[in-house]
Amino acid sequence: MELRADVIVVGAGLAGLVAAADLVDAGRKVLILDQEPESSLGGQAHWSFGGLFLVGTPEQKRVGVKDSHALALADWFASAEFSDDDHWPRKWAEAYVDQAAGELRPWLHEQGVRFFPAIQWVERGGYPAGGPGSSVPRFHITWGTGPGLLAPFIRRVRAGQENGRTTFGFNHRVTELTSSEGRIDGCAGVIKTTGEEFVARADAVIVSAGGIGGNHDLVRRFWPEDRLGPPPADMMQGVPDHVDGSMLMISEKAGANITNIERMWNYPEGIPHEAPFWTKHAVRILNGPSALWFDATGERLPPPLFPGYDTLRAFEHIVKTGYGHSWFVANKRIVSEEFALSGSEHNPDLTEKSFKLLLGRLKKEPIPPIQTMMKILPDFIQANDLPEMVRKMNALVGEDLVDEAKLSRQILAYDQQIDSGFLKDPQLAAIGAARRYRVERITRIAGNSKITDEKSKPLIAVRLRVLTRKSLGGLQTDLSSRVLKPDGDVLPGLYAAGEVAGFGGGGVHGRRSMEGTFLGGCLVSGRFAARHLIQNL
Repeated sequence: MELRADVIVVGAGLAGLVAAADLVDAGRKVLILDQEPESSLGGQAHWSFGGLFLVGTPEQKRVGVKDSHALALADWFASAEFSDDDHWPRKWAEAYVDQAAGELRPWLHEQGVRFFPAIQWVERGGYPAGGPGSSVPRFHITWGTGPGLLAPFIRRVRAGQENGRTTFGFNHRVTELTSSEGRIDGCAGVIKTTGEEFVARADAVIVSAGGIGGNHDLVRRFWPEDRLGPPPADMMQGVPDHVDGSMLMISEKAGANITNIERMWNYPEGIPHEAPFWTKHAVRILNGPSALWFDATGERLPPPLFPGYDTLRAFEHIVKTGYGHSWFVANKRIVSEEFALSGSEHNPDLTEKSFKLLLGRLKKEPIPPIQTMMKILPDFIQANDLPEMVRKMNALVGEDLVDEAKLSRQILAYDQQIDSGFLKDPQLAAIGAARRYRVERITRIAGNSKITDEKSKPLIAVRLRVLTRKSLGGLQTDLSSRVLKPDGDVLPGLYAAGEVAGFGGGGVHGRRSMEGTFLGGCLVSGRFAARHLIQNL
């Protein structure tokens, strides 16, 4: 079977759909290929929380957040810790912040995308000022979460289907990029449902097929052991199995340059999905700063490694212990007021745009998805006192790693600080600083809550596991999303957008990401690819 289009898009996730939508609207014929069935249209973005890193928005101003292009760019560069040879990642970082502080939000708003008014402050980093992390709240949650963000682009490519400009090839697994006289001119592969081989030809190919998080062999192959030591023996998975990195390897074979592939954005706060859709399916706990965080042996993580502050340093600290798990220790009050879960399906109020469901978050009970997990997952431990809690923690992992006396001493010392009223513990100081932002004071933070407070019991310990998630490196691209060769020249005919391109330039985030830049990177890199092709085809 031979197919033909002006542009082939390999990967029907957000980045590919953004590029396809702009191309179709400009009159180009686009063939969208994806190895998964039609039910997976939208890719990982469908499962996402829909958060975007935006700067200087009306939503920020309404809640009293003063932000600027200069501050956002300074935060990005401080967080990224770019190396000397990160030329294109630096250029892409500047371009992303230009978009985030400029046309990105108005462009989305014009297409009907709206944002939840309570802007979240995540990945806020630590100390000192000017260090990594977001200085101000910038995490804009799409009203409708991931499906809500995908909706306008799916609508636009579907409209192209009606007028003959969009063709979908679901269950089409690409196994090769083809070329003629040094230019990529299409691809070849197999239809998974029938075994039939296909060939597709086009003037250009956009690869938008995601990273390596679903392929643990590749994760382990590229794991930065010089920085982290060996990878944990057992890791959970935050992305579907088909996020396998195959198009990275196929593109490299065709002449593309892969950079920074050892940079990964994996999370330490994973818990098993209660009804898994893929192998070792895990979700991330999104929580306020009031739970105490302990490593597998019962040592409290050092400042400023509090929940929600610096994912990279917390991840590095936990993995270097030699164990793939850690613990949040809290109580029912903290869990009720602060614990949430990432993703669209575990936030039905936001995903379904239901104000009625949203009001349920104000109740003094855990949100329904957390309640479900507390009932069925052994990873949530409930106890009446500290000795019982430690016994259950050790029983769960099958080894007496946590000493009850040592853990109790640390928790009681923290609680005594609250009783004293002087709050010299750095985590208590951080909680106080966070509560000055009224959104978090009202909706997010339990305040100075003693872990052992009798009125807040039962005690709750949550076993957190390492989960694979995003690739921060990938195919090296210029600012037109054109893929580059190892010598720095353009590989004609080949473009890359989204995670497969390290969300732009082969590593726009550097070593550390600020949340909301993954979906944002898909939007920006997909737009840039389409813009160049529209001007040059």
